[in-house]
Amino acid sequence: MISEKIWDIDFITESNIVDIYINFLRAKIDKRHEKKVIKTVRSVGYIVKE
Repeated sequence: MISEKIWDIDFITESNIVDIYINFLRAKIDKRHEKKVIKTVRSVGYIVKE
């Protein structure tokens, strides 16, 4: 899980902490770009596109 790789902490599986921080990142990044940079891929995770 991304939270274990980044913060080295085992979060509760129901936690949406990663979703919250991805949304913060999207808000900051997307206001500088015409197209969305961070994409959600169902059953995979997140990808960054230019």
